Amino acid sequence: QVQLVESGGGLVQAGDSLRLSCAASGRTFSRSAMGWFRQAPGKDREFVAVLSASGYTYYAGFVKGRSTASRDNAKNTVYLQMNNLKPEETAVYYCEARQTTTWARSDSAYDYWGQGTQVTVSS
Repeated sequence: QVQLVESGGGLVQAGDSLRLSCAASGRTFSRSAMGWFRQAPGKDREFVAVLSASGYTYYAGFVKGRSTASRDNAKNTVYLQMNNLKPEETAVYYCEARQTTTWARSDSAYDYWGQGTQVTVSS
């Protein structure tokens, strides 16, 4: 069983940066692929970034070059650094975990997720 708690969201202005954190419980964290997803009001949850257990990262096109995902297995924590935020990126951001080392882009491939953290970007 893995429990995930996101933090770091907030209200920022366009062009600002935020670093989201996701603290995970459970002894299998280091062997879990982790994903970041987001969901805006009235829209489906969409893929943002993923980290394999080995640290490989992959990003959605709309954040590539502006965001960096990382993990600290010693702290059981993953991070998402987001720069130059845009108003259309206002959403609840979720951290998700898979019971496998390999990454996936589909939300349905993940086994655990947190409660989310709200990111609001004003223009």
